[in-house]
Amino acid sequence: MKKNALLATTMLLATAAANAADPAPTIDAQRLSQHVKVLASDEFEGRGPNTAGETKTVNYLIEQFKAAGLKPGGDLVNGKRAWTQEVPLGRFEIKGPVTLTLNDGKSSQTFLQGEQMAVRAAMNGQQRVDFDKAPLVFVGYGVKAPERNWDDFKGVNLKGKLAVVLINDPDFETGEGDFGGKAMTYYGRWTYKYEEMARQGALGTIIVHETAPASYGWPTVKNSNTNVMYDIVRQAPGKSHAPMEAWIQRDVMVDLFQRAGLDFDAVKKQAQTRDFKPVELKGIQLSAHYAVDAQVIKSHNVAALRPGTSQKDQTVIYSGHWDHLGVGLPNAKGDTIYNGAVDNATGIAALLELGRAYAQAPAPKRSVVFLAVTAEEKGLLGSEYYAANPLYPLATTAGVINMDALSPQGPARNFTISGSAKLELMDALVAKAKQWNIRYAPDPKPEAGHFFRSDHFPLAKRGVPAFSFGSGEDWEDGGLAAGKAAEETYNTQHYHQPSDEWSAQWPFTGMARDLQLLYSLGRDLADSKDWPNWGKDSEFRAPRDASAAKRH
Repeated sequence: MKKNALLATTMLLATAAANAADPAPTIDAQRLSQHVKVLASDEFEGRGPNTAGETKTVNYLIEQFKAAGLKPGGDLVNGKRAWTQEVPLGRFEIKGPVTLTLNDGKSSQTFLQGEQMAVRAAMNGQQRVDFDKAPLVFVGYGVKAPERNWDDFKGVNLKGKLAVVLINDPDFETGEGDFGGKAMTYYGRWTYKYEEMARQGALGTIIVHETAPASYGWPTVKNSNTNVMYDIVRQAPGKSHAPMEAWIQRDVMVDLFQRAGLDFDAVKKQAQTRDFKPVELKGIQLSAHYAVDAQVIKSHNVAALRPGTSQKDQTVIYSGHWDHLGVGLPNAKGDTIYNGAVDNATGIAALLELGRAYAQAPAPKRSVVFLAVTAEEKGLLGSEYYAANPLYPLATTAGVINMDALSPQGPARNFTISGSAKLELMDALVAKAKQWNIRYAPDPKPEAGHFFRSDHFPLAKRGVPAFSFGSGEDWEDGGLAAGKAAEETYNTQHYHQPSDEWSAQWPFTGMARDLQLLYSLGRDLADSKDWPNWGKDSEFRAPRDASAAKRH
C-alpha cells in the first residue's frame, strides 16, 4: 500500500508540475529583433503597397513562412493554395502643386499643403479637383444617428459647400452623453466623417484637427494624408467620398471663425447638444485646384497555413499588417523613408515567430491561419478585402488575434486590447494571462477609437470574435511611469514619422513573453470545439448569431 501510495503521490506531483509548467514554446527575442531590423530597414522603403517595398516584404514573408514549415494559405490557383491573396485597390495620388486660396471678403491668402491644411488625393474617381470660392458650413461633429435621436445636419443643403466638422464624438470633452462618454464610437472616426459628408452631398469635408480628441498630433495628420491614398475598388466611389477630403489646423479654423464673426469655442459647445444647427462661416470662401492620378493597382495579403486534423475546415486566425507609409515628405533631418519599425514590423515579426512555433508543434485540430494584410495604413483595406472575400469562411472562423504595434521593450505586468469590446474570447485571454501573472488593463485611451483602427475590426463588424492585442504599460523595470513615458514619447516623436526605426537597444523580451500567452490562447481554441461569442449587448453579436447554423 505504501509503495502504491508513493507512486500515486509521485504521479500527482508530476502532473501538477506539468500543469504548472509553461505550456507554450519559447519565443526567441533575437529572432523577433532580426525580423524587425530587416522589415524596417531603408532597403524595404517603408513597405508601401504597390511599390518595390511591397515586393521585398511579400518575398521575405513567404521565405520565412516556408522556412518555418508552414503551407501556403492564400488564393486557390488551379486547385492549389498560393502564398498570397490578391487585393485590388484604387490608388490615388496628387500630381503637381496643390493650390489652396482662402478669401474672407477683404483679402486672400494661400494655404500650404501639409501646413495649414492637409489635403488628401481625391478618391471619388475624378482626375481634378477644381472649385472657386466655395462657402464653408460648420456641421458640428457631422453625426446623423437616428437610434440616438441625433442629427447635426437638420436638413442643410451642402451641395457646392465645404462641410467643416469636428473630430471624435459630441460627448468626448464632457465624458457623459449618448456616444460612449470618453470612449469613441464609430461616429467619432474620421472615416465615418468622410463617408457621411459624401452621403450629405458636400463638395468637400474639412476635419478640424485637435490633438486630444484625435489622439495624435498634426505631424501624424500631415504624414498620413499628404501621400498616396488607397481605397477598395468601389462601383460608385462618389457615394463614399466627396471631391475634397482634408484636415485643417485648429488655430487656423479658430481664426476663420473670428473673421466670420463667430466664437469657435462657443459654437463648438453648441455642437455638443442635440439642438445644434449648422452654421455658415459668412464671408469665408476657399478655392482649390489640383490634379489627381487615379489607377487600379494590385496589392497582396500573405497567408500561411498550419492545417488542422479532425476539424481542419474550422480556423483560428492570427493577423497583423505588413504595410507602412512608404516614402513621403521629409522630416527636419531630410529623412523620407517611413520605416515603420514598431508600426507594424513588430506585429509581423510576432506573426512569423508564432507561425514557427505552430509548425514545430503537433498539428492542432483546427487549422491555424497566419494572415499578413496590406494597406492597413490606408484604412484597413487589406483586412476589409479579406473580410469581404474570405479565404476561409467567417462563420467557421473561431476567433481572430490581431497584433499591431507591440512593444519591443522588456516585460510588463499587464496587457490591454484596442477598445473595450465584450467578448468571450477576451474572457479566455484574461484567464490565460493569470498563468503568467499578467493582468488585464482596460484601454487607457478608449477615446482614441483604437477598436476601429486595427485589422480585427473588419472581421469583428461581421461577427467574428476578434481583438487586437496591446502591450502593457506597467513595466517590470520602471513601472507605470516608465511605460507611460515611453508610450507618450513614441506617440509624439515617432508614430507615423520617419524616426520609427529599429534600435539595437530593444530587448524584445516583453514581446517574446506576450507571444507565449497568445500562442497558448490560440492553441487552446484550435484544439477545442468551442465557439466563443460576443457579449449579449454587443453590436457584433447579431451578425455572429445569424451564422450559427453553419457551426457544429
